[in-house]
This record gives sequence, structure tokens and C-alpha cells, in this order.
Amino acid sequence: MAVDEALQQPLNFTGHRHLVSRLLLATLTGRPIRISQIRSSSTNPGLTRSETNFVRLLDAVTNGGQVQFSMTGTTLVYRPGLITGSAEGLGAHGGVIRHEIPRECSRRGVSWWLIPLCILAPFAKDKVNVILHGEGCVTSSTPSGDVSADTVRTAILPLYKSFGIERNIELRILRRSCTPGMGKSAGGEVQLVFNHQVRLPKTLHLLNPGRVKKIRGVAYCVEVPKSNNERMIFEARGILNKFVPDTYIFSDASPAPLIPSTQKNGPKVKGAVGFGLSLVAESSTGCLYSADVCSPPEGGVPADEIGKQCAYQLLEKISQGGAVESIAAPTVLMLMAMGSEDVGRVALGKDVLASEEIISLARDSKVFGGSGWGFRENGGDEERGEIVVSVVGRGVGNVGRKVA
Repeated sequence: MAVDEALQQPLNFTGHRHLVSRLLLATLTGRPIRISQIRSSSTNPGLTRSETNFVRLLDAVTNGGQVQFSMTGTTLVYRPGLITGSAEGLGAHGGVIRHEIPRECSRRGVSWWLIPLCILAPFAKDKVNVILHGEGCVTSSTPSGDVSADTVRTAILPLYKSFGIERNIELRILRRSCTPGMGKSAGGEVQLVFNHQVRLPKTLHLLNPGRVKKIRGVAYCVEVPKSNNERMIFEARGILNKFVPDTYIFSDASPAPLIPSTQKNGPKVKGAVGFGLSLVAESSTGCLYSADVCSPPEGGVPADEIGKQCAYQLLEKISQGGAVESIAAPTVLMLMAMGSEDVGRVALGKDVLASEEIISLARDSKVFGGSGWGFRENGGDEERGEIVVSVVGRGVGNVGRKVA
């Protein structure tokens, strides 16, 4: 079999878009891929520092993979290995992998690394215990559209329960950080513990979004007065209480992380400061909708405005309908495609389904050997604008784990 894999021709893709999801599909299915013309017409061609750092993380949680870059970085050939997780002896800290995110990656939030890692974790041979840290580790939401680590913990990880994956899963925010300005560092730190590996995820049937019954959230501030949290909570509750009286938002104030100086024996430097709000609405059927807003690195936006923006963003997400929102949809659909060879169904809002990310995932899933997705109106109710997406699982499952 090893000889067959070595001879297997890589699947060809072009461009930098959807690079992470393609690397994930390659790792899960064991198919080698070749991605060419990565920003070839740009003034700064090739992979970004964030993308090469993500490839390093993939290499850390797998064994036997091969990665080749062209001289300019515009072509990547990836031959995946077995997903081993943080097996004893593989991590430098005895079963814990410490992965550093450098300062050049601070435009992206830590969720950009966490969400793909969570997708791989159930298919690992052993438990996954990874600490992401460094000057580029941003735990808040970012202007580039990445959600905060709080939203990953409260709005994405609970969805794994629907696939029969629910034991010993934890995301700890050890040091909070916000998006830094030019020349500054973030210095955040998060730990993902994912100790529930399965042979195959269960088939999902999620068709009824239900009605929103409660809203929970976290208002956080880093090295700024705690009164900012109170102002965000006051504004958000003022809008949301009219719709859902059961609204509770926690407050978390923390100091800025200290970052070692670049000079020898120099004083430690404080990381970026700021504040933000993460909200999650839960429906009567267990469906989740989230919103995430953080103060921009250049400042100038009052806490009241952040609270107001986040509340309206949450209402907009709920109005899109569907049983899964836009942030979590790629995770859910990918797990459905990897599950047992049965038809899973999920109701999505039309705006969610029409996003570029979901359309690309549907095409790529077929290229990697999956079947085409089926679509139909949800019960003929056109006003709600929901589409039922039917996905046949590939039965790929976890090759490293022989029993469920």
C-alpha cells in the first residue's frame, strides 16, 4: 500500500484561495495534492507566513507526510501522513505540542489554526493536546474576519456532540490578546485538549432550527479598564433583551501578556491591548448562532459601539436561518463528508449556502472522491429561505483507530 501511495498522482489545484480546506481534505483522505500559481501575479508572490506556519502545524500532528515548496513559494506539493495527534514522545513536552505563531502572523486570529485542528483531532491515532502561543497569537476576533477563541469554544466545539464526539474536549484561553498595531506583538496563548477519537463520525440529521431560547456571551478586556466590559454588556443587553429575556454575558478582565524583549536581558514588553464581545444564541433544538466584534488595533471605537455592533450582528446571523451558521458550516459539512456511508442532512440558510467557501468545499469534496451534494427546499417553506443539503459520507473515518 505504501508503494501505491508513493505512485499516486497528486490532485492539481491553482491559487491561494481555500488552501487550508484543501490541505485538510488531503490529510483526511490521504490524497496527495499539488497547488500551483499561489499569488503568482502578486507583488509578494507565494505562500504567506501564516500559511507556511499552518503547514508546520499539520506536520506536527501527522507522521510520515512530505511537503515540497518551489523556490518562489508559488507551488506546494503535499503528501499527507497519518494523523497521529500528540502521541507520547512526538511532542517536545511529553505528549503536548507547543506550536509558536510568529509576529508576522498576527493579522490572523488563533481560530484560523484552531478550527482546522479541531476537524483533524477526532481522526487522530491518539489524543490531541496542542498549545498555540507566540507573538502572533491573537485570541480575540480580527479585522480580517477570524472569530475569537471564545466563539470556537462556545459555538463550534459543542457541535461535535451531534457527531457522537463529546468526551474530554476542552479549549483553554491561558493568556488573552487582541490584534496588535504595526510593530507590536500579541502574545496570547491557548490550549486545545481533544481526547475523544472516533472510528467514524455519526450520521447527522439537523433539519429544524427551532426558536432561540437563550443568549450567552463573554465580554473581555485586555489591559484596559473593566468599565469597558460593563458598557459593552449594557448596550448588547439593551438590544437583545427585547427578543430573548434569558441573556447573560460574563465579564473577563485580564492584564496584557508580557513578551520577552529582543535585546539580551532587556525588559519584557507588554502585548497589544483592547476589548471585545463574543455572543452565542442557542435555539430550542440546540442550534447555535454566534457574533464576534473586537476593538480595532488603531483604537477610536468606544465600547458602547462594540456592544451594539455585536448584538446587531447576532440578530443578522439568526435572521439568515438554517440549523448551522456560516462560521460553523464548513466544519459540519466536512465531518458529514467524512462520516459513515449514509446520507446525512442539514438545513442551511440560502445566504450561508451561497458563500464562496461552501461552494468551493462542495466542488473540492467531489474532486477528492466524494459524491455530489443534494439540495432541496426545507419543507417547501420558501419564506424561511432554507435549503436541505444532503451529503453522503465517504466512510473514510479514522485509519489509525480500529475500534469506535
